[in-house]
Amino acid sequence: MTIDLHNKLIDAHTHVWREPCDQYPFAPGFDAAEPWLPRFTPDNHAHIAAPFGVVRMNLVQITWYALDHSYILDLIQHNPERFVGTGIVPAYSDVSVGEPDKTMIALARRGISAFRIRGGEPPFKRFEHPGYDKMFTAAADHNLPLSFLGPLDAVDEIDAMCARFPDAPLILDHLLGLGLNDNFTDDNCARLLRLAEHPRVTVKFGPIHAMGSRQRPFLDVLPILRRVVDAFGPQRIMYESDSGGPILMSDPDKDFPAEVALIRDHADFLSDADKTQILYQTAEDLFFNR
Repeated sequence: MTIDLHNKLIDAHTHVWREPCDQYPFAPGFDAAEPWLPRFTPDNHAHIAAPFGVVRMNLVQITWYALDHSYILDLIQHNPERFVGTGIVPAYSDVSVGEPDKTMIALARRGISAFRIRGGEPPFKRFEHPGYDKMFTAAADHNLPLSFLGPLDAVDEIDAMCARFPDAPLILDHLLGLGLNDNFTDDNCARLLRLAEHPRVTVKFGPIHAMGSRQRPFLDVLPILRRVVDAFGPQRIMYESDSGGPILMSDPDKDFPAEVALIRDHADFLSDADKTQILYQTAEDLFFNR
């Protein structure tokens, strides 16, 4: 039986922006030529997701707005039942931008449910800065997920922080890149799956259109999904499209439905309850039912 996703599906990771204007200017140093597309708004997302009715979204702050969250905050304020956000808060800076933990709490009151932290090239030493201790402490004390964008090479550092702050919810964006650029190897998979030992770690599964051969119906991504489900369980996995992200869909009107269909229709190792969990329940519990 096909599960009903009409007005239920949640996209756990999408970027939105519009052309720079007086109300929503790009940060200094960015111009209109920076984005991967001229614009990608909730209306653009609604168009490609139309087969599923109204799709709820986690709006991940885009780089060219920097620390100005006005655009996604206005969208959330206008429709908090449809939108939540992931913000950017620097753990440290050479200028005063406010304490990261206090900034997280202030933004959370306005609908930002998670906060992105970024990795880099190994060895990854950023977590040694005390600002990250403040962020992980705030995450644990206020149930504010930290959403990690970084490489598989950062697993050791993530593992150490999860051990130090076991109550802090942590999201692994894009499976830490597993499945991209033909890197689905046993060693890389084992790196990611080590983090399943930490019960407050959740993974975003995607972007499916950028994984494996990148050809619809994306069936070569199923082995990755199965390994991740076996390790984390569906209760800690949520679907993400990364719409508006740097690896563009070749045909969004077809690719977006095909991504959802991969989980709903082709993952025969999942029960209907598992599919429901991955396609909306995990994200609903983490972002909306706070």
